[in-house]
Amino acid sequence: MLTVIQELKKQGHSVIITARDFAQTIQLAEKFGIEYTVIGKHGGKSLYGKGLNLINHSISLMKWAKDKDIDLAISHNSYSQSLAAFLAKIPSITIMDYEYQPANHLSFRLAKRVIVPESFPEKALRTFGAKPYKVRKFPGLKEDAYLSHFAPEADFLNNSGLDSKKVIVSVRPPATFALYHRFENQLFDELLQWLIKNDNVLVILLPRTNEQREVFLKNHYPNTIIPPKVLDGPNLLFHSDLAISAGGTMNREAVVLGTPVYTVFAGEIPAVDNYLIKMGKMLRIQNIADFQKIKVEKKVNGNFRFSDQSSLEKILEFILDFSGK
Repeated sequence: MLTVIQELKKQGHSVIITARDFAQTIQLAEKFGIEYTVIGKHGGKSLYGKGLNLINHSISLMKWAKDKDIDLAISHNSYSQSLAAFLAKIPSITIMDYEYQPANHLSFRLAKRVIVPESFPEKALRTFGAKPYKVRKFPGLKEDAYLSHFAPEADFLNNSGLDSKKVIVSVRPPATFALYHRFENQLFDELLQWLIKNDNVLVILLPRTNEQREVFLKNHYPNTIIPPKVLDGPNLLFHSDLAISAGGTMNREAVVLGTPVYTVFAGEIPAVDNYLIKMGKMLRIQNIADFQKIKVEKKVNGNFRFSDQSSLEKILEFILDFSGK
């Protein structure tokens, strides 16, 4: 969303930003100089906690927005924002690319416009209550949009204290706290153990939460760095030799940045990822035998799409031509 925010400001629009105090959100906002207001936090893993947090967060957002003279609310599928905007009678736009998120039922119904990639299944849109008149589709990936202005930092590895002679592997664990991820992923743990046995590998392990961080730190993995502070994710991926994630966004970022990528996501694979898998841009690891498919070697040539801005242009068009009705 940072690139979208920057483009909206360039065109003279006033943008105000809220952020939840969760995971690396605040650290990232500060790292990239984003002015924000902290409202709410994560509701935890239980469905009860998530439901209660949704209500409390929505009320807090609604109260905060009351005197702000806001014309339009935009988010990447924030259910709290969609509900708060609906209650405050502020038109909202939601952007989403994962068709197996149960809470789409809420945001797709409450939002005045739903923006999704072209690969997003029509059946899912209907199931979640997104009426055809409110749906707009953009080409490519959302990652294309916000990475379209990315410029790699030449000395990133050295500046980050990472040994560039090693095979740099960026690894992201599963989002076990998320509503769409109500299960464990043993394959990820087995793959991590397989990776760290290779002395030529340097694993950059990127926990999603403080709880995950504490668990990983206690295990004292060899050949592994758990960064003590937030890193510039796109630069890390661009300079990595390969990326492995049990989620989705980081994998798609790696595709855009030209880094070989392997997914160990244990849930329903989204249409955007299936497209990349069929194109050979991403490889799915489904069992231990598949580990042999992973090429643990230095990256030779990337395929970073420096000038692809069609996704960004379309998303901005769908935001700016919105009448609010």
